[in-house]
Amino acid sequence: MSDANKTLKKYWNFSTFIEPQGEIIQAVLDKKDVIALLPTGGGKSICFQVPALIKEGVCLVISPLISLIQDQVENLKKRGIKATSIQSGASENEILTLFDNIKYGNYKFLYISPERLQNTLIQKKIKQLTISFIAVDEAHCISEWGHDFRPAFRNITILRDLIPDVHFIALTATANKRVLLDIEKSLNLKETNIFKKSFFKEHLAYQIFTVEDKLKKLQQIFSKTKKTGIVYVNSRKKTVQIAQFLNLNNFKSSFYHGGLNTSEKENAFKNWMTEKTPIMVATNAFGMGIDKENVGIVIHFDIPYSIENYIQEAGRAGRNHKKAFAVLLKNDNDISNQIEFEKKTVPNIKEVKEIHRKLYQYFRISLGEIPENSLGFNLLEFSKIYDFSVSKVDAVLRILANNSIIEITNTYNKKSSIIFHETSKNITFYAINNIYLKNFINSILRTYTGLFEQEVKIDEFLLAKKNNMTSTQVIGYLNRLEKDGILSYHRVQTDSEIRFLIPREDDKIINFFSKEITQFLKQKEKKSIDFLSFIQNNLICRSIQILDYFDEKSTKKCGICDVCLSEKKYEKKDIIFEILMVLNEKGKLSSQEINQFLNFNEKDILINLRQLISENKITINNQNKYLIK
Repeated sequence: MSDANKTLKKYWNFSTFIEPQGEIIQAVLDKKDVIALLPTGGGKSICFQVPALIKEGVCLVISPLISLIQDQVENLKKRGIKATSIQSGASENEILTLFDNIKYGNYKFLYISPERLQNTLIQKKIKQLTISFIAVDEAHCISEWGHDFRPAFRNITILRDLIPDVHFIALTATANKRVLLDIEKSLNLKETNIFKKSFFKEHLAYQIFTVEDKLKKLQQIFSKTKKTGIVYVNSRKKTVQIAQFLNLNNFKSSFYHGGLNTSEKENAFKNWMTEKTPIMVATNAFGMGIDKENVGIVIHFDIPYSIENYIQEAGRAGRNHKKAFAVLLKNDNDISNQIEFEKKTVPNIKEVKEIHRKLYQYFRISLGEIPENSLGFNLLEFSKIYDFSVSKVDAVLRILANNSIIEITNTYNKKSSIIFHETSKNITFYAINNIYLKNFINSILRTYTGLFEQEVKIDEFLLAKKNNMTSTQVIGYLNRLEKDGILSYHRVQTDSEIRFLIPREDDKIINFFSKEITQFLKQKEKKSIDFLSFIQNNLICRSIQILDYFDEKSTKKCGICDVCLSEKKYEKKDIIFEILMVLNEKGKLSSQEINQFLNFNEKDILINLRQLISENKITINNQNKYLIK
């Protein structure tokens, strides 16, 4: 393990591994098939990254999310480690060039999605590489019993045919026994070494509060704790609104969601990491690459969709093993709203088929045809044209992507652009004659530079915010300026790109995948029900409930969750009541005599006797005997 320790120190500047990282790394170095179940914060990436740097060849990493792939590749590059990925929509020539670079450029990591792995050219080029081993990240996606089943993960076993002697490490933060068995079977692992770290976190207090005014509760929490925190919400709009609310109340906050461009995300992340803004209000898009030890509190302002999601997000608190809090706020409407939300957003098979058919109509694709290139797609426009719920369309797109029917890529970082054609003198003259555009033009000139020399990327939303108007008004003004010859405006109207992976066959395609889709929808419904049961169960310790969900049997109470604290409160009241009852009945008693009559801990009895004296309810005489006043 000396090489592993040296590698850890060289690239991560850590002196020791977190248990059981060392054992996992040794098993990988010994060419064993491995499954690693490490809860959030357990350091999964190091378990395959360290041995990959020691072993000869390239580590092939299968990962389900483009954002996760990009994040890990960038993090490795920052450490001076050669890593790359196959970009969505890459042409054949780009793929060939990439593999040449990997083969002759001493690359150590190739990240790829399971869907891209189905490409025969990519398979052929992988076979030509020296593969050290294969890491399957987010391996629970393999199992139809997992919380994010991706059928494409089932096809990873094709690598067994391409590279017969290769060994695997499958990593996940959330899996029960059934999922672990499914992973082992699906990947055809041999003599599998399974490493599991307990989900029990003795320093993390799970606390669920029923409150009517959640914003007021947020204020109370952040007034009481000065810890770095994350507030998770379920919409992009709320990230902005709640961050603004906190800032207005002198709690320095940033916001983060999937619709921000790269620089906006980086800026928000940097401000949070450096604690310029110690509170981050975010959707679940904020999660990849978070490696901040001193997060003291994670608050769920809205109800998550599953226990797995909750544990992953809550687990970002307390990584330094100091006391931290996972707080969930709920009110009487949340449960019914969640059930109603599921009905509105989770499609049935009939709706999947209908939206799938309309997708081909939208792009005017004929039966048997498959477009060669990615196509720009606007979710809101599509939903409006065909009168679909935006949420259901989004859900169906994810289902189609998960089943390798389409590939969808967000294009939020693609921005509209403008270039001015007139001189600044002529623009000033134009503004005088069109006074209602004057402030808008000045705002553009103050916000962006180089507008007279080249096309400059702009953000209609930012301009709208600066000018206290809507994005539609900004677009209208820019169109007017273009019509009058002041500037050229190239507007980007798509928020995604879709690439069709199989020819159009309408319902026949969905029928082929109907079993997997139905199972996925049932699992989604069950996991939502399980989570609602968890937050409504106020009788069993939260940690015990979580451990039981992941097949980890325990009767040891955490002592710090809302359920345990509630029991202590009642116990305290019970002790006080019993002390008063026994004194009322027996008269004067010493503490030892009281202890003989009551079935409570002696230390707790003494504490409550002192409290009753301070409250002037009892007194103590010169014989050290207690009596009611």
